[in-house]
Amino acid sequence: MPAIEYPLAKDTPVSFLPFSPSIRYGDLIFVSGQASVDKTGKIISGTFEQEFRLSMENLIQILHDSDSDLAHVVQTRNYVRDDSDLPEYQKLYKEYFKPPYPTRTTITRCLGDAIRYEIECIAVRKQA
Repeated sequence: MPAIEYPLAKDTPVSFLPFSPSIRYGDLIFVSGQASVDKTGKIISGTFEQEFRLSMENLIQILHDSDSDLAHVVQTRNYVRDDSDLPEYQKLYKEYFKPPYPTRTTITRCLGDAIRYEIECIAVRKQA
């Protein structure tokens, strides 16, 4: 049985909240929700696009720390605060994920005032 690992590199965005950025079990990687925060966990507010891109950069960093990347993501869960941001969300999502797309769930009207977007995912480890 594989061990549960908690990959954490010096550049991994951290949070003051009680959760691990990612957990790796064998070749499976589970990434906690990533929002527009800096490396210390401080929320960085901005436009939807700015927050989306920072959330994705955090996700990319955590996947890298776990020996994976966006091409190895098999499922995403996305949280969009405002319905009015859905068209921009669809456009930006396609910049980062390419066909065949991972499975996806998108939930709207679910975030507080502090952030506009959050993403979590399940990925697999890249093969050496």
